[in-house]
Amino acid sequence: MDRKKIAVIFGGCSPEYPVSLASAGAVIRHMDAEKYDVIQLGITKGGEWYRFYGPVEAIEDDSWLSDRSLCIPAIISPDRDLHGILEFRLSGVRSTRLDAAFPVLHGRNGEDGTVQGLCELAGIPVIGCGTLASALCMDKDRAHKLVFLAGIAVPRSVVIDRLPNVSEVSALADGIGYPLFVKPVRAGSSFGVTRVEAPAALRPAVKSAFRYDREVMLEEAIDGFEAGCAVMGNDTLTIGRADEIELSGGFFDYDEKYTLKTSRIHMPARVSRETEDRLRDTAGRIYRILGCRGFARVDMFLTPDGRIVFNEVNTIPGFTSHSRFHKMMSGIGLDFSALVDSLVELGLEV
Repeated sequence: MDRKKIAVIFGGCSPEYPVSLASAGAVIRHMDAEKYDVIQLGITKGGEWYRFYGPVEAIEDDSWLSDRSLCIPAIISPDRDLHGILEFRLSGVRSTRLDAAFPVLHGRNGEDGTVQGLCELAGIPVIGCGTLASALCMDKDRAHKLVFLAGIAVPRSVVIDRLPNVSEVSALADGIGYPLFVKPVRAGSSFGVTRVEAPAALRPAVKSAFRYDREVMLEEAIDGFEAGCAVMGNDTLTIGRADEIELSGGFFDYDEKYTLKTSRIHMPARVSRETEDRLRDTAGRIYRILGCRGFARVDMFLTPDGRIVFNEVNTIPGFTSHSRFHKMMSGIGLDFSALVDSLVELGLEV
């Protein structure tokens, strides 16, 4: 049987570049070598594309660029007849036809529909969400508006597209109430996110968020804890166990996501089965509302009085040792290799 050629795309010009390398390494290690021929397609922090012929360890420790003989300049061609990548070698241009592309990219310029759009233009199936769902889920404001229209609670918020003066931003914050969160509308892994407890910290938080996006949200802080559900599927959905983030203080920022220094993740969540079923059902509804395909992680808040409030959808959740998606799926009996195999098969569905 001919092996399917799957391009695993890693790296990228995003602050989440290191996480992408770790996630991509885990995905590549768990792909069935008898079924799939993995094409390692790396993007540098500066946005250069290379086909990488070296070992997966070099991706994981970010030494993949050290031996340039193993890095061949390459691009995904938008030519639908070519349906793959072009490598620019000293001996000439070589093409490789792809059966699918698996973007293992996090944040801007990878998880936001840009790479997905390139693949769809080329006619290459994408493993994971498509262009529209990826762009929509990255945009927290517009995702919240659609989910709210479908009858699911979301935090109160206001969006600004410029740095307001002190009185303007104070008035906006007073309308939401403290504590509140200031966050870029489009960013991942909590980059640029600040929990603001009092007016004195508000304007610096807004300035920080504008470093990551041209629009910034002031968002209500929801009492309770964050819970998530791993969802995968196209027509029929498979939903993993719900998990729970226990914080000792602050919020689940970038450092906590990947070190768990002061927080804990409970999988399954420490809730009744009835409550977990409601979380899982809501996650599936949100996945459908936002047009997701392949897989995604839906994050919600559970309040002390049992309300479920939508937070966000990660269309390419992490696959590192600390990542939540594969752990939630292991709760329903899918080990990492079986999970990756299922995700590839979903991407190959027409």
